[in-house]
Amino acid sequence: MNLWWAGSAAVLCLLQLVVTPAKGLNNTSYECDFFRGRWVKDDSRPLYNHSTCPFIGREFNCQRNGRKDQLYLHYRWQPQGCDLTRFNGQDFLRKLRRKSIMFVGDSLSLNQWQSLTCLLYSMVPNVRYNITRQDYISTLTFMDYGLKVMVDRSVFLVDVVMKDIGRVLKLDSIEGGKLWTGMDLLIFNTWHWWNRRGPTQPWDYIKEGNQTRKDMDRLVAFEKALGTWGKWVDTNVDPSRTMVFFQGISPSHYNGSEWNEPRAKSCLGQTQPLLSSTYPGGLPPAVAVLKRALSKITKPVTLLDVTLLSLLRKDGHPSIYGQFRMDCSHWCLAGVPDTWNEILYNLIL
Repeated sequence: MNLWWAGSAAVLCLLQLVVTPAKGLNNTSYECDFFRGRWVKDDSRPLYNHSTCPFIGREFNCQRNGRKDQLYLHYRWQPQGCDLTRFNGQDFLRKLRRKSIMFVGDSLSLNQWQSLTCLLYSMVPNVRYNITRQDYISTLTFMDYGLKVMVDRSVFLVDVVMKDIGRVLKLDSIEGGKLWTGMDLLIFNTWHWWNRRGPTQPWDYIKEGNQTRKDMDRLVAFEKALGTWGKWVDTNVDPSRTMVFFQGISPSHYNGSEWNEPRAKSCLGQTQPLLSSTYPGGLPPAVAVLKRALSKITKPVTLLDVTLLSLLRKDGHPSIYGQFRMDCSHWCLAGVPDTWNEILYNLIL
């Protein structure tokens, strides 16, 4: 059933799909939840080989960068109470013919964008494509289908502007939103940069209204920015034309105490996921902030609640096999973001 153009009702139906009652052992009823479950070994994974995808950036191409272990590639997410339909790139391209998809956010959005382009290209390898880049937007067009898959680098969603005093993060300004109109599918994300301090912090001051300050509680700032973004959604999104998703909070793994391995100071050397359905360290505080902000938006926005399933994948990061000295924040491709996109596929088709 294609729910694409049914607007708000479609999103409600989609959410119902995620919580459909299912039957377990002894005929016990429980709910299907795409975002709760466990990782299971599956030798039919990964869904593509890194060597066959020309879109993977160096920072995510762990196998090409020398990672030798491959067990992390052979896991499938098994939701609670149901199965995910396996990603079908040809079906995706056919049903989204002449549509425009845009990922908006930081490098985790780039991670998911590259994953989706690899999933599509690897399953329809002879498809003609074209890549263009303008300012912060990259567009991959699958020419035989007229499908555009875009990514806009907007680290905070709200604006960072240059002033005489330096770079100012404006919590109540979202001029960048002019680039997001007219899309059929929007997938937003922000959080990765909100706790940056020192030389890597990409702003010098925070401004809200007429008040400019050197710093503030980062979770408070994050929630205020999400409120500005939410107002943009309510003002500018037509649910009969555009479906809106939020990627969720993608976690990092730098503290082994969180997964009951206190000697681990990073994700280096992790070769398999946690096979339980819970994470010992609990959820990051940003998750509750995000969910509170989403609850205040009146237009339909679906949360891709990928935090838990990603927390269980301490093995999925580049570590030393990326572009940075130690990267336990981003994800290898093929890898965890393929599951994010497989869930997205199940929700929209």
